[in-house]
Amino acid sequence: MYSNLIHNFTIALSIVLLASCDKKEEQKTAAQQAPPAVAVTLEEVTTTDAVYYDEYPASVIPLNQVELRPQVTGFITGVHFQDGARVRKGQLLYSIDAQLYSANYEQAVANLKVQEANVNKAQKDADRYHELDKNDAVAKQLVDNADAALEVAKKQAEAAKANISAVSTSVRYTKVMAPFDGVIGISLVKPGAAVSAGQTILNTVSTDGQLAVDFGVDQKEIYRFTTLLKNKASGDSTFTLAFGKDIYPYPGKIQLIDRAVDPQTGTIKTRLIFPNHDNLLRAGMTGTVRVLNRASTKSVVIPYKAVTEQLGEFFVYVARDSSKVSQRRIVPGQPLGTKIIVKEGLKEGEKIAVEGVQNLREGSVIKTDK
Repeated sequence: MYSNLIHNFTIALSIVLLASCDKKEEQKTAAQQAPPAVAVTLEEVTTTDAVYYDEYPASVIPLNQVELRPQVTGFITGVHFQDGARVRKGQLLYSIDAQLYSANYEQAVANLKVQEANVNKAQKDADRYHELDKNDAVAKQLVDNADAALEVAKKQAEAAKANISAVSTSVRYTKVMAPFDGVIGISLVKPGAAVSAGQTILNTVSTDGQLAVDFGVDQKEIYRFTTLLKNKASGDSTFTLAFGKDIYPYPGKIQLIDRAVDPQTGTIKTRLIFPNHDNLLRAGMTGTVRVLNRASTKSVVIPYKAVTEQLGEFFVYVARDSSKVSQRRIVPGQPLGTKIIVKEGLKEGEKIAVEGVQNLREGSVIKTDK
């Protein structure tokens, strides 16, 4: 029996020793499998009184632009300008074959003369019958018929005059004039081309002394731009225009804010006016409106290299007290050289990783470079 006790105790001790060895082996394996700490450089988030420009994609449009269309049908007989030339209001641009319309006018004039002759005849007949009526020498019905014939003749003469006005308008419309001072484009028709009234586009004329620049503003910024509209001043450098790296040398001024927000985009159209000195601007150009930001509050600024992008969203890694980092989404603002403004997501005094960022993940253990 004593030997059995010794045997059972030996078995139990062996099991305990084996379990202890297995546990140590698991702890050693887990330690070997844990990812090593990532070496990073941390930097404290700071704020500054940053002066910068907010940028908005924009398009250049003319203040006044008209498509020239004929108001009569016919064939082009003359083009009286050079493509791309500057034109004056009332200047002759196109001639349309006027033979048919001139003939109609002459016919209308002749018809008016006939109607006027009929009026004279009817007037004389009416006068004659009225003289006879005084002596009871004619039936009353004949007098009434003469008066009615006179009224008909007068109305026909008025209709003939109206017809002259209509056909003379058609004759006038065979000359296409410039509606205002501006620049005309490349002609879309040549002499001999057939054109239809109200259908065929002959050309386009637009103003170019000043040009408008339209851009969309987020509805959150309506108050800011409304204030700028109320306080607008000539020559102010708040609004400038950029094309790539080139800055248009003349500042613009805000003219208007559209009446309503676009429900599709949540933006509202805003219009600036820029002088077009040296004809540097052309309608249809696209560029970037730069609006000087004079915000009185301090801006959070971090190194641009600390920011990572994932599926269109921007993140930084913020150090926690437990030597780990957490990924945090931010709303970036305007770049300032090697730094960038952060609109939302960070506070002054927090520490973020600026080196070794590419090796970090959510919850990564870090060690800082000394």
